[in-house]
Amino acid sequence: MDFNMKKLASDAGIFFTRAVQFTEEKFGQAEKTELDAHFENLLARADSTKNWTEKILRQTEVLLQPNPSARVEEFLYEKLDRKVPSRVTNGELLAQYMAEAASELGPTTPYGKTLIKVAEAEKRLGAAERDFIHTASINFLTPLRNFLEGDWKTISKERRLLQNRRLDLDACKARLKKAKAAEAKATTVPDFQETRPRNYILSASASALWNDEVDKAEQELRVAQTEFDRQAEVTRLLLEGISSTHVNHLRCLHEFVESQTTYYAQCYRHMLDLQKQLGRFPGTFVGTTEPASPPLSSSSPTTAAATMPVGPSVAGLAPPGEAALRLEEVSPPASGTRKARVLYDYEAADSSELALLADELITVYSLPGMDPDWLIGERGNKKGKVPVTYLELLS
Repeated sequence: MDFNMKKLASDAGIFFTRAVQFTEEKFGQAEKTELDAHFENLLARADSTKNWTEKILRQTEVLLQPNPSARVEEFLYEKLDRKVPSRVTNGELLAQYMAEAASELGPTTPYGKTLIKVAEAEKRLGAAERDFIHTASINFLTPLRNFLEGDWKTISKERRLLQNRRLDLDACKARLKKAKAAEAKATTVPDFQETRPRNYILSASASALWNDEVDKAEQELRVAQTEFDRQAEVTRLLLEGISSTHVNHLRCLHEFVESQTTYYAQCYRHMLDLQKQLGRFPGTFVGTTEPASPPLSSSSPTTAAATMPVGPSVAGLAPPGEAALRLEEVSPPASGTRKARVLYDYEAADSSELALLADELITVYSLPGMDPDWLIGERGNKKGKVPVTYLELLS
């Protein structure tokens, strides 16, 4: 019990000394040991790394989960070391609603069939989003969070310890300075004419006492300087480790970009497949339940206005109501042909389209009245329609 009380009193004395030194420094009444410029740069870089890592982490969490309530729930589960329950993505929920709507409105109607196909695509989009969130959380968010909760806490602890060592060092310097000033005053030779003999004895005794106090202060200063230098070196090594942290975060950033690229590529493929499916329905969708509009030979403007094609026109070589031109009868114009490089593989839907292979060069041109989303492509003696989105026009 006595030992604990002594330790408590010693800790209280140290705390009071540091508080006095800190207060005097703030009011400019005490000198402060300054760190070298390189050390200050390391501290500034560490603080900047910590601040920007926090901002990037928080905003990435918002990107992956825009719902703040869901983010709070996931945070509580993580703090309680419990598994976060599986959550339905917005795309999967939309797919569920569309499938239920198709079932109730009629899965055999054109609208119901389209709802089913779009629901399937939205479900695949939701699954891709779920994989992206999972991959980004493991490969990107977790390393950033580990830095803030692990390495940065260690750095902050050592920095606080360095600050205490500096306050102790400066307090020892101030104590030594005061002891030397008192010793110099005590050793001043008194005037023999105005001083009684007894004062010589007191002066000599005080000088000896202050000499012992100076020696004690010098010893404490050497110990404080050693502890400060040791702690400064430990803190410096941790701060220099920020460079390794940057390298690790760079690798994680590359993985995040790769997972995001994969996610958007999957979304693009799913939507492209959906667009092809919607654009290949036989006939055209109309505002009524009839499967197709009557021929325009009846000259009915009402019927013509009700016809609404979905996606790029498949028979895009001729205006509505006219027979589609046969490709073998189509000749390239005298001018206006261009070379194009194929960006992606494309599988022809029917005999009127031209199958494409990535990176091959073909000749393309357009015809009057043709859908702007399509061109005529030629490769050797083969000819057919090609989608513009799959091409890079060169000349």
